[in-house]
Amino acid sequence: MHVENSRARRQLQALIGQQGTMNKAFTREDTPADEDDDTALASPLPPGARNYMTPGGHARLKRELDHLVSKERPELVATVAWAAGNGDRSENGDYIYGKKRLREIDRRIRFLVRRLDDAEVVDPAAPRDGDAESRVYFGATVTVANPEGNERTISIVGIDEIDTQRGYISWISPMARALLKAREGDTVTLRTPGGVEDLEVVSVRYGPLDTDVQVSSAS
Repeated sequence: MHVENSRARRQLQALIGQQGTMNKAFTREDTPADEDDDTALASPLPPGARNYMTPGGHARLKRELDHLVSKERPELVATVAWAAGNGDRSENGDYIYGKKRLREIDRRIRFLVRRLDDAEVVDPAAPRDGDAESRVYFGATVTVANPEGNERTISIVGIDEIDTQRGYISWISPMARALLKAREGDTVTLRTPGGVEDLEVVSVRYGPLDTDVQVSSAS
């Protein structure tokens, strides 16, 4: 896992270097300061926490970063450069749209670099020692039941892998925190703004998760 992260960081450093050498004249000219503000990119993770994610989620983010840096951004820079030579820039729709899109891409690149640089890749399918196989940790797929006997199955994933349709929840969510280290037969108390609920852990299992795809919902 640590070897994989080291390799990823070396690749990211190379990508950052490529980004730094790109022509930024078009993205800086007449750009309001607030549009380049990275406040919105602040991580929801607790201070000092690693960004746990599955191999599939890591691959998906890395693939997007590679595409933006090596293909989409260079092509857009060339388009903006072409549009800049076509008369009054203030009335040039291609130029104005291109600049706006470049700012969006650059913000997304910075976001992905930060996420991947802090990544700690954990494979849900990897063997676990001792009683770790029967307890709830990152990557676990857990079935719980409320007092009425209604069951729900969730999988605990990274903050960029949330998918409500698949039941993938963030490891920092209230439910994931309530389930941490629980095992089959345990009862945990889930506290949310909507109230308090006792949940029985019906089953705990580990296996591959389908995180190498575009999530259907990040809510």
